[in-house]
Amino acid sequence: MNRQNYSMRGGGGGRSYSAVSAIIPSSHRAGFSGGGFGFSGVGGLGGFSGGLGGGRSPVGFGGGPPGVGTIQEVTVNQSLLAPLNLEIDPSIHQVRKDEKEQIKTLNNKFASFIDKVRFLEQQNKVLETKWTLLQDQGQKNNSGKSNLDPLFEAYINNLKRQLANLLNERGRMDGELKNMQDLAWPDLGQEEVPGAADVPMVALFQDVDAAYMNKVELEAKVDALTDELNFLRALYDAELAQLSVQVSDTSVILSMDNNRDLDLSSIIAEVKAQYEDIANRSRAEAEAWYQTKFEELQATAGKHGDDLRNTKGEISELNRLIQRIRSEIENTRNQCATLQTAIGDSEERGELALKDAKAKIIDLEDALQKAKADMARQLREYQELMNVKLALDIEIATYRKLLEGEESRWGQNPCRNNSDCRFTLPKTTAPTLLLHYSCIAPAHHHPLHPPLPRLLAP
Repeated sequence: MNRQNYSMRGGGGGRSYSAVSAIIPSSHRAGFSGGGFGFSGVGGLGGFSGGLGGGRSPVGFGGGPPGVGTIQEVTVNQSLLAPLNLEIDPSIHQVRKDEKEQIKTLNNKFASFIDKVRFLEQQNKVLETKWTLLQDQGQKNNSGKSNLDPLFEAYINNLKRQLANLLNERGRMDGELKNMQDLAWPDLGQEEVPGAADVPMVALFQDVDAAYMNKVELEAKVDALTDELNFLRALYDAELAQLSVQVSDTSVILSMDNNRDLDLSSIIAEVKAQYEDIANRSRAEAEAWYQTKFEELQATAGKHGDDLRNTKGEISELNRLIQRIRSEIENTRNQCATLQTAIGDSEERGELALKDAKAKIIDLEDALQKAKADMARQLREYQELMNVKLALDIEIATYRKLLEGEESRWGQNPCRNNSDCRFTLPKTTAPTLLLHYSCIAPAHHHPLHPPLPRLLAP
């Protein structure tokens, strides 16, 4: 099979084409070495064996199997593009309602404490009224100053001190209540309420307040009972002293008989014994009654003392629990601050990743546009090459027919010698120089000149 080579040279690099594709099957690959890409056949677009670009270092799409070239997809983490989940706890309204009820309960307790203070003030006024009445009765019954006045004055002063202490305690309790409210809900005025995690702490604060109120009530009762006991002791001692003085100062009018036979010493001794017996019985009855009363007061004081000790123990336990809860609250606040910092860092990293992804997408879109432009240009070049190839195939077929005609003619009129033959250059529009060897001698066969054409390349 004949192989015909054609060469076309321009001002730049040279391109070589093979005419074998007109004779051999279409599985032959025609390669272009300057552009950096290849085609697997003539009939269709094959896979890119190189890369888009010039030279031997392709930039862009890598090689792949024959077929349509694919672009590697840029994977973007969709979780970074998803909005943040900022759902509000649905139980916040119930928690807010519960905390409002707790605040109402605390206010009610505070109001009850104020009512107790007012009740004590009323009792103080009642005692002052009683004291005034007793003084009036004492002035009516006795023109002189009673010996019980210092006792009542001391008792009244003690009650006044208790009232002042209660008022101070009331002010302190007001301050503690405000401090506890500020500690529990620092921004309550700005409609910010504690979360569900602070509900046990609020309940604990309520228990602490109740225990403290019980403690204050018990201490007030103990102080009142102690003062009453001391007052009654002093009062009863003073009454006993006055009774003793009255008994000793009682003037007894005796009708004495001047009869010398009357035994006055025995009568005086008998009367003295009777009065001493009466005084002893009165003293014994008073001592027994006061002893019974004192024992009852001691039992009551002991009971309240036990309650007070138990309350103090509970208060100490609650104080320890409060300290532990405060430490837990501080740890929780620190964890919350750490989480807020981590969330801020994550948001910043997400924004940076999003910006980076957008920049990559823009770069890939630019690269895709460039690749599409290059592909369109290469398709145009390929179409031009196919047109050139078709023209060359037509020209080759024409030359083949001319050669066959020359061969047949030369076989009919062979050249007798070399001088009878000449070379002719046919006119063609293709950029190829093809020399045909033709004969001008008469048509006869010669054994030295077989009927074979010669193709001389330029």
